[in-house]
Amino acid sequence: MKKEKLNEPKSEPIEVAKSDYLAKVDVDYAYNFTKSLEEFKTNEKLGYRTAGSQAEILTGNNIFNEMKKIGLSEVTRDEITVDTWEFEKADLTFTDENGQEHLAVLASYQTNFDTKDVKEFEVIYAGKATKNDLAELDVKDKLVLIDNNQREDWWINYPAYQAYLKGAAAVIAVQQGGYAEVDPTALNTQDIIGPDYAPAFSMSQADAEILKKSITASGNATMKVHFDAKSVVEFDGKTYNYYGKIIGKDPESYIILSAHYDSYFLGFQDDNAAIGLMMSIAKGLIDSGYKPEKTIIFNALAAEEWGTSNTRYDWSTGAYNQIFRVHPEWVGKAVANINFELPAYEHTSSDEIRAVYELKNYLENFATTVPRIEGVYKDGISVVSPLRTWSDDFSFSIAGVPALRNDFQDSEFMNTHYHSQFDNEEIYNEKALLFHQNLYGLLTMYYDQTAVTPLDFTVRMKALKESINQEIFDVADVSSKEMIGDIDTAIAAAEKTNKKVNEINDNYLKALNKGDAKTAKKLYDESRQLNAGLLETFKFAQDHFVKLTWEDEPIFPHEHAQNNIENLALSIEALKKGDVNTPLDEYLFAVDNNWYTYDFDKEVNRYFTDYVLKQPADRLLWGAGRIVGHEDLYDTINTLLEKRDQTNANVTEEIDTLTKALENQKQLLKTSVDEEHESIKTLSTMLAELK
Repeated sequence: MKKEKLNEPKSEPIEVAKSDYLAKVDVDYAYNFTKSLEEFKTNEKLGYRTAGSQAEILTGNNIFNEMKKIGLSEVTRDEITVDTWEFEKADLTFTDENGQEHLAVLASYQTNFDTKDVKEFEVIYAGKATKNDLAELDVKDKLVLIDNNQREDWWINYPAYQAYLKGAAAVIAVQQGGYAEVDPTALNTQDIIGPDYAPAFSMSQADAEILKKSITASGNATMKVHFDAKSVVEFDGKTYNYYGKIIGKDPESYIILSAHYDSYFLGFQDDNAAIGLMMSIAKGLIDSGYKPEKTIIFNALAAEEWGTSNTRYDWSTGAYNQIFRVHPEWVGKAVANINFELPAYEHTSSDEIRAVYELKNYLENFATTVPRIEGVYKDGISVVSPLRTWSDDFSFSIAGVPALRNDFQDSEFMNTHYHSQFDNEEIYNEKALLFHQNLYGLLTMYYDQTAVTPLDFTVRMKALKESINQEIFDVADVSSKEMIGDIDTAIAAAEKTNKKVNEINDNYLKALNKGDAKTAKKLYDESRQLNAGLLETFKFAQDHFVKLTWEDEPIFPHEHAQNNIENLALSIEALKKGDVNTPLDEYLFAVDNNWYTYDFDKEVNRYFTDYVLKQPADRLLWGAGRIVGHEDLYDTINTLLEKRDQTNANVTEEIDTLTKALENQKQLLKTSVDEEHESIKTLSTMLAELK
């Protein structure tokens, strides 16, 4: 693609450096390297480059060699421990209703299933594989064909485990919307979030329609099929993260750019193009002759899609290992993590940067400086917070590295192409990739030309303040007055810090632009204590103000109980009026993970609750300690379901149980608020003491 004509470079050294970078960064190089990552695959028909597989390791070696080739320094291979997965094949053949042999190529989830050559099975259709769907079916040793919508109903682990408990050989899931909507032939794979011994595969809607008709035509509930499959999970294996550096004047201050190189299917957007983007930024900076102030690290990460079996938090394993276990010394030295995901596609008309709260204002100011490209992102750049859990940047952020990414989650792509065989070069948008080369190369320079990491704690504190539901606090007899007062104090302290940081960074930038190295170095050296203090304060905020819902959404600590109190109180109020339906349909499912109690056995629900609450932290990774609590409403919801159609149903016992749960949550809110309030005061003190 011919690059847009650039303005004549200004005389300032920084403007010249930016122009030189924009002239040198090469979108064709990014595309070609992206395509080269498809060379190695675990499954010859579908692709796959999964945690610890030979395909992942060979691809990593190529990235390692390319890092050296383009001129990065200190190129390093870091060994990490992961659970590994090799998915070689899943070919299912059967005789269709017309008497013709039909081959269905299936995708797989991260579970163990090896037929050791072709094996005959009976296949049975079981709806959504809920407890009611399976109640009257004999699924023992059978392949269970199910309908599934992981966006609107539930993740694959619930029906897979429900079927496993009934003795099924495996489930074969057919996406009924939510994901893989691009085409009836689309397959879909996600992380399993469950044990390796409850096998699951994915079949396209097109193949499933033929199979269902064939079962019906057979005149029986089941029919014979032949299955040739090999999916192997092994524990505590090895894979590798890779990084190279452009070493700056300060070798101990880092800007980390990252992307993951494992993938489902061919993974053109997710995440080959992200590796291509990262490598092209590195090459563009080197080729332009840019001499950084800080050291820029380019980190290719393994095992993002999945890397730890039988945990709720089975993705971002490579990143978690890198920053928590292999290089914890980067924390306190790294001023930013810029992470890339699916960057060669125009997800929305406004290009979204998703970042931790503390970066939002600074990124909005920076965004105004990024050159436009005609024909892409007509609405410019928007910055959204907080960071979500779906990518590696979250692991970096909770470790204490202020993180951001190019966002993708609000895109229609997530419903259509994401994690399917249709994620290929046919959806390549060259202008989107070029825009991101410009945006994130310039952003790297922006961070490099700040003496002090630009962290604004007013944004988090204001969001915390807005998250307080005064009505719910009143219901729980919990006062928010003092906490709100201390939030305001923290905001005031943060504003003073911002003024100090802005003044230092402005003067530092002026000195760099004048070529006044002596003044720049003096400002930089004198601000090391302030910079370290800001990063320490950021780490404190991540430790004390970032919790998760049972659906992995980041929340403030008090929001867990606050949400539960609202839904429990409204349920009790409705039940006292004799209304059973409203609590079931609108409130009770929103209490913790009780959505699943409606459709799955108690044993299934308990299993997927306990593996969050009772597993050791080394299996919970980035989710460890982030869930505030749990309210088990299984029996109550199921007795209410039985009474749904009864006239004048006696729900006294259910009201009593929910009332006890409500009191538990009121106490939890009080405890959470007390702890949160102390953390706010500590944060305020840390900000006030920054020098």
